[in-house]
Amino acid sequence: MTLIAQLSDPHIREPGRIAYGRVDTADYLRRAVASLMALPQQPDAVLITGDLVDFGRRQEYEHLASLLAPIRVPLYLLPGNHDDPAMMRQCFPEHAYLQQPMADGFMQYCARIGPLRLISLDTTVAGQSHGALCARRLDWLEQALAACTGEPVIVAMHHPPFTTLIGHMDQIGLLSGIDELRSLIARHPNVERIVCGHLHRAIDVRFAGTLASTSPAPAHQVCLDLSPQAASQSGWSRRDSDCMRTRRRPAWSRTLRPSATIRARFRFTSRAAH
Repeated sequence: MTLIAQLSDPHIREPGRIAYGRVDTADYLRRAVASLMALPQQPDAVLITGDLVDFGRRQEYEHLASLLAPIRVPLYLLPGNHDDPAMMRQCFPEHAYLQQPMADGFMQYCARIGPLRLISLDTTVAGQSHGALCARRLDWLEQALAACTGEPVIVAMHHPPFTTLIGHMDQIGLLSGIDELRSLIARHPNVERIVCGHLHRAIDVRFAGTLASTSPAPAHQVCLDLSPQAASQSGWSRRDSDCMRTRRRPAWSRTLRPSATIRARFRFTSRAAH
């Protein structure tokens, strides 16, 4: 049995700073990590699918590193639109997979987790919130998949390769390369799952013969407003119309492979004392 725990979008700020003037993202991540490490069956690896910090600053990554220090299993990081890949490499020098030469300037890598192959795909566009998959990244992915034919594969990426019907999030979703990715994945039936972040919600979609999913964030979540006009609000309030809410319990997800079947479970940790 292989157990992979997925965290996503922790949006860590510098010590003593809170996100959006309201959310102590560090406290939520700290409790999520504690929940993971208290599991009776420890995960074989932990994967964090982007937006590790809020502004890509050194102090934020150093704070993140201290919050992740209790994790006693292999840890895999990938960038989101809030991240700075170069700063990630500097602040996590012990993560050898991040120190590999970046393919065409993109932070992409392969790793083995038990019988599984993890392929991390960089969907970020420098200085932008939306994502993209250009021909160079897709060519790299095709070569990576060709190298593990017949092995079970999980592809990890920040921006999900599907529309969510949440208007403001789809505007900053994966804006190019979806059709090409669909054709590529369809040629590789050993891709058992595509795991993503960015949405701050749990969403599962059938995609190219496999399942693509997004994970909730440990702290703030995107409200479920399935409208093309669903707008992102600049501030925070307690009104029901808020686009983003804080979660009473930090969240993470896990992927279990008991044999040839991938299964996902979402876990919400104990209720916060607020």
